[in-house]
Amino acid sequence: MELNKEQLQWNKMWDLWVEGKIESPYAEIMTYQSEVNNGGHDQYFLNVENTGNLTKEMSALENILPPKLVNNLQKAYAAYLVLEEREDEKAEEILEKCDDVFYENEEEINRLLKEFASKIK
Repeated sequence: MELNKEQLQWNKMWDLWVEGKIESPYAEIMTYQSEVNNGGHDQYFLNVENTGNLTKEMSALENILPPKLVNNLQKAYAAYLVLEEREDEKAEEILEKCDDVFYENEEEINRLLKEFASKIK
């Protein structure tokens, strides 16, 4: 089956992301989506903290995501910080709910990425 232009651009965008050739804030959105889909917000915060500048990453996301997702990201981060200090059932529940909100609104992220991918030559 042949891929259409949109599918080819989408695939090229992800290839460029793997190579570290996507500009901000789209690189951060792609990292965010990839990490949350692989292990939730917990994995996103942990991995970015260990490999990059989490404050800078979150700032880029806060400048492009819709308000509902920005609020969700901030809530998830607050819960993550609590869990770094101690075990806390309420914080774990909040983190899980934030993952759910992310999945329920992932189409918003895909829309931003599709717009970006459509500009890739």
